[in-house]
Amino acid sequence: MKVIVVDNGSSVLPHRVCEAYPFVRLIEETEPGPGPARSHGARLAQTGIIAFIDADCTVRPGWAAAMLDHLRSHPETSVVGGDVYIAMTDPERPTAIEAYESVYGYRMRQYVERHNYTGTGNMAVRREAFEKVGDFAGISVAEDMDWGRRATALGLKIDFVPGMDIETPARDSFAELARKWDRHIAHAFAVLQGPKGKVLWVLRALALAVSPPVEAIRILRTDRVTGLRTRGMTLLVLTRLRLYRARRMLGMLVGSGQSSKTAWRGD
Repeated sequence: MKVIVVDNGSSVLPHRVCEAYPFVRLIEETEPGPGPARSHGARLAQTGIIAFIDADCTVRPGWAAAMLDHLRSHPETSVVGGDVYIAMTDPERPTAIEAYESVYGYRMRQYVERHNYTGTGNMAVRREAFEKVGDFAGISVAEDMDWGRRATALGLKIDFVPGMDIETPARDSFAELARKWDRHIAHAFAVLQGPKGKVLWVLRALALAVSPPVEAIRILRTDRVTGLRTRGMTLLVLTRLRLYRARRMLGMLVGSGQSSKTAWRGD
């Protein structure tokens, strides 16, 4: 196993941490953004399979085995992605943000099976497929979605792999959730086309605003959280965030939203 750590903006590079592991190579990418950092590491990798994971994530036991077994048994598959779970500070009493993100933060199977991409924080690709699709996009684009759709357009198959699981901490506050969606909304608005696109944009914003009662059913049925208290907190955060997203989307349309070049904050 070889691990390439791509530092993307630290004031002090993590030499001491990386030097403790002989299989780790530390490099630096000065262009801001996860896309350029991932591309730099992928270009330097010498293996037939390139796997990506974020610095704040931890793999669960069986992660590598699930990934490799699937690729070996499915030669027609070029790209795989797995699930992401929230690493709670206190699993007995999760915070409201932890509860929300456990259900809605990373719906990886849906990304793969409905939207033809996998989150790059938990992704593996055959080298020849990566070279065929090319580098990840820069800071002004949702690089995982863009890369996955380019791969699909080239006829490459992307699979969701059960057991290829990782954990990541939840965001610390509602403000961090809002910043995440500010970026996603700005990226989506940047590619909006024509009057029809604007109508669909408005309809989507209105659908978000009225969706929480429907989502309450999903929250009651999910196995990602337990207990009425935790489910109630999930619904409260969902409602607040979807109303926020709807307002931001409509604000973008009338010219009061942020630019699509919202600064990347690494979350």
